[in-house]
Amino acid sequence: MQDILAEGGHLFLGSRLKRLGERMQADVSRVVAAAGLPIQPSQYPILAALDLHGPMTVGMAAERLGLSQPAITRALSRLIDLGLVASSRGRSDQRRRTIALTAAGEKALAQSKREVWPRIEAAVTAMCARLDGPLLDQLATIERDLAAVPLDRRAAVVPAPGLSIRDFSDDLAPAFHDINVEWIETMFTLEPTDREVLENPRARIIDRGGAILFAEAADLGIVGTCALQKTGEGQFELIKMGVLESARGRKVGEFLLKATLDRAAELGAETLYLLTNSACAPAIHLYEKLGFVHDAVIMRDFGARYARCDVAMRYRPETAGR
Repeated sequence: MQDILAEGGHLFLGSRLKRLGERMQADVSRVVAAAGLPIQPSQYPILAALDLHGPMTVGMAAERLGLSQPAITRALSRLIDLGLVASSRGRSDQRRRTIALTAAGEKALAQSKREVWPRIEAAVTAMCARLDGPLLDQLATIERDLAAVPLDRRAAVVPAPGLSIRDFSDDLAPAFHDINVEWIETMFTLEPTDREVLENPRARIIDRGGAILFAEAADLGIVGTCALQKTGEGQFELIKMGVLESARGRKVGEFLLKATLDRAAELGAETLYLLTNSACAPAIHLYEKLGFVHDAVIMRDFGARYARCDVAMRYRPETAGR
């Protein structure tokens, strides 16, 4: 379908940014609704300003937020109806209206800071971390990524305290190698196909249309990694998922796997599969939890790749959580 705003380039930049903003706010509204809050995303800046600066006039709110007074007034009307904001007239000047958070507003904002804001911030930060190039190219990337994985689905990945996602760079290649060697040699024997990928990650994965993600802990540095290897048109294998022993117990694996599944959707994966061994019971349980099912066809077609492989799974997102 023709995208007139995108094809218009800089001419329709304002309209395109507005469309993107509306799209993101619609996604965020589903996260807010799931938390049981009545707030609209467009109302959060006012609540945040009142929380930060305390009671203020409508004019002061407009100045601090860089919005017009009519826009502030429209948003305030709904917040007052919800009982989240109270409005009062000044004693010395009845024309001046002061607005302030109510107790209910403070409670709703506290819940938002705890259950909504960290998820949205982490999702948007991760999505924007790999943006590069001219502004219009960056906008196209954001639009494409949101079409593949809406913001509310990204925000379903609860950001573990102190954890973040990083993309592959050549300086992280040693971490990709060492993390995987640690768990493979602990449980199995490093095979030639392992060495080929671990020693040449850019050539074997990145340059062929795949991806490598890393989980970074604020106190430990890079603690986990997972890769998507392109094996055909629209077809990817999830490989080399490992977490350092020193970071076990922080749910790094789940955090990393969810981010990798979102990246697979962004890459247009129609078939996503993995090969493992029944000895990796905790990992298999996690795979099942997030939507992988055991698949005999995958085993038949790809299982011979590793001598240790006795489990093959295909991603079926509709089964997640069952």
